[in-house]
Amino acid sequence: MTNDDAPALDDPVGQSLGARHAPLARRLGRAATYLPDVATFSSVSTDPGAEDWDDLAKLLGPGAFADMFDCPALPPPEWEPVFSLEGRQMIWPGTTRPGRRPGPEPGTGVTELGAADVPEMLGLVARTEPGPFWPRTHELGTYLGVRVNGTLVAMAGERLRPPGWAEISAVCTAPEARGQGHAARLISALAARILARGERPFLHVAETNTGAIALYERLGFRTRRPVTFRGFRTP
Repeated sequence: MTNDDAPALDDPVGQSLGARHAPLARRLGRAATYLPDVATFSSVSTDPGAEDWDDLAKLLGPGAFADMFDCPALPPPEWEPVFSLEGRQMIWPGTTRPGRRPGPEPGTGVTELGAADVPEMLGLVARTEPGPFWPRTHELGTYLGVRVNGTLVAMAGERLRPPGWAEISAVCTAPEARGQGHAARLISALAARILARGERPFLHVAETNTGAIALYERLGFRTRRPVTFRGFRTP
């Protein structure tokens, strides 16, 4: 694992909701969550008490899904566990750019995606299941895609944005377009953009996704720490 001084990455959801993504947040006391259709991630303080969990439950409503990402604190017993998944957090070491220019490169088919592309983005996500993605998720940051004969076959974008960092997420490729280097090209283009504006890329990946881990390591990412993703249902 990589040792570094990056405390913002120990609470990337809370740090994002309190800074870059504050306009996309709902807050009550020390609890926060994203607006509907943007993301399901929620946050409480790093040392939550019963009042913080009560505030989050009020924000979300009864019987709602609370995606706590990698929150180290567990909610009260009346919160129903939904899932638990082991993973890792990976970072780009240092500030050296990957061997690609920032942004889309001529002749590669890489293009920037926006609101008009959401139906296609949702369709690709439904086919490939890279993780949570909603109609307004693209508002979290820059999303890039690859089109072949006009059809979106691969994409990746920015999700969590703690100060000084940008998470690369939603990396996915249609089954018929795999093995052609689309994911590597998109990740490299995003990493170059992030580094060019003075931030550093990071990402999260499930421990069982060995193929993705191997790709990220080949591109230069290094494991920072293990994480446990958890979701609950509010009482």
